[in-house]
This record gives sequence, structure tokens and C-alpha cells, in this order.
Amino acid sequence: MRRDRLTFGMIIGIPVVQLMLFGYAINGDPKHLPTAVLLADSSQYGRSMLSALKNSDYFHFVRKLHNEAEAETALARGEVQFIVTIPENFSRSLLRGDKPTILIEADATDPSATGNAIASLRTLLASALQHDLKGPLGFLAGSDGPINLRVHARYNPEGISQYNIVPGLMGVVLTMTMVMITGLAITRERERGTMENLLSMPTRPLEVLLGKIIPYIFVGYIQAGLILTAARFLFHVPMAGSIPLLLLVASVFIAANLAMGITFSTLAKNQLQAVQMTFFFFLPSLLLSGFMFPFRGMPDWAQVIGELLPLTHFLRIIRGILLKGNGFEEVILQLWQIVLFAVVVLTIGVKRYRKTLD
Repeated sequence: MRRDRLTFGMIIGIPVVQLMLFGYAINGDPKHLPTAVLLADSSQYGRSMLSALKNSDYFHFVRKLHNEAEAETALARGEVQFIVTIPENFSRSLLRGDKPTILIEADATDPSATGNAIASLRTLLASALQHDLKGPLGFLAGSDGPINLRVHARYNPEGISQYNIVPGLMGVVLTMTMVMITGLAITRERERGTMENLLSMPTRPLEVLLGKIIPYIFVGYIQAGLILTAARFLFHVPMAGSIPLLLLVASVFIAANLAMGITFSTLAKNQLQAVQMTFFFFLPSLLLSGFMFPFRGMPDWAQVIGELLPLTHFLRIIRGILLKGNGFEEVILQLWQIVLFAVVVLTIGVKRYRKTLD
């Protein structure tokens, strides 16, 4: 064990990583969720409503929108979690006792990310105008409140967890299997004594690595097809977007994970070390990607790590295509980061390939 430093490091490192992730990064009650406001009435009453939302710590205002089309785009791309709309003549309707309506739209593709914030809305807005509606305006603060609250949970209005989990399982399964399968590729050659034959052949390192990656892309498509079929016919997940676009993105994601596995294979000295590296990569991917816990509920440092993982971006893509009906314009914002990850990792694997017998 003392000679096998990598295994010893995994024995120490994996519990430390789990302790840090579960102790600091995981949060089931996300706050400071990015919120945009479509403010058509900038009176003191509208500002009081926004201040009440901000003071709750659930809502963090990051943008001011100018029209409904801009609001729709921001929500579809996942740039914000909530959109608060305060209509025109809000203050006039309020002072006349007409109970104006405030609309709050939520990206509910992940119900656990928005559930607590939505549950707090009625209490927050009922008390938001207490300091403004005093004296002659006190009659407006009736028992049923001075305003109407309308909440639209977009893309998953019923809060069905399968709509969020089942599409995400495609990314989780592909990450686990693709990295592990190719993680054993080079180390298996070394242990069987056939690595020398590969090194003596007139092939470039990139050609050998691509030869080991490409066949497993078809295996990944089989897995993706099985999960999509189950999602459609067993769990009745809505498929609002383009399936061919989803399959195109899946090929890039599969290639990125295969590149990660083949790089592990060139770094590991045996198959046991390759499996350990795979698990060390899979654990943060599972916990920091937003699959098990709300991504925006994690601290900033954990979100930075999560942004480096291809699974994080693939989850946003697949949920966006299936639940939101996103097209290529929305997908490309996440897809290029997966491509960059694949290129960087494959480059490392190519540079390490010739040194695998040292």
C-alpha cells in the first residue's frame, strides 16, 4: 500500500472529498436565486414589493428586463430562476382598491430549487406594504391583502420530480459507464502485454486513442436510446424539443466522457487505479452538477467546480430541450463548454500516451 501511492491517496482523498461536499457544498434550501424584474411601474409601492422579496434572501435581483420577449428568453436559457412582473398602473390600481396582480414566473424544471422560495411568496408579499399602507391608506390592508399574487411554475407546473430526474439520468449513466469503459482501455493493454505492439505500430497517438473511443460512442447511443424510450413510455416525460438535436449534443457529451476515460487510462498504472480515478471524477460530477441537489444552492466555490464538469452543462441542455423546447441557439451556450472540456482532456491523453510504459 505504501508503494501504491495513488491507491493510498484515494483512500484518504475520497472521504475528504465527501466530507467537504456534503458538509459545505450541499444545500437543500437554496437562496439568493437569480431573479429578473419586469418593472412597468416604478412607484414606491412597486419598490417596496421588490425590497420585501430581496430581504427574504431567496431572491437576488440580477437584471432589469424591458419586455416580455426578453423575459421569455432569459427564463428559457436558464439565466434567471424567477421573473417578477409589476404591471403598469400598479400604484393607481392599488390606491383605488382594485387589488392589482403581481406575476412571478419560476423556472420549475427542478422543483427542489424553487419550492421553498415559492412557498414563502404569499407571506412576504402580504407584509410588504405594511409600512406604506398606514393612516388614510390603512383600509387597503384588508384581511385578504391589497394585491393578488399569481405564480406560474413554468416547464413543470405540477412539480413532478421524474421530469427532472429521468432526463438527468442519461447524463449520469453516460458519465459513469463511458469514463469507466475507456478508463480500462490502455491499462488493459499494458497488463495483457500487448501495449508494446501498439507502440511499435506506425500509428499516431491520436489515431490509437480515437480508435478506442469511437466504437463506444455507439454503445453510448444505445444507452441514451433506452433512457429516452423509458422516459417517454414509462415516466411520460414531455419532449417539447428536437430529439435529433438532443442526440447530436449527446454525441459530443459521450465523446467528452470517453476522452476523460482514455486520459485516465494513460495516467493509471493498472486497472484498479483507472477505476479509482473514475470514481474520483464521478463523485463530484454527481454531487456538483445539479443532478441530486439544486446547483444554485451551492456556495460559489462549489459552483465554480461544477461549471468545469461536462455533466453540469449536459443536464442544462437535456432538460432545456425536453422540458422547455430549447433550440440550437439556447443549446450552443452550454455545448461549447463541453467541446472545450473534450479537447483539453484529449490533448492531455495524447501527450501522455507515449509515456505509458515508463
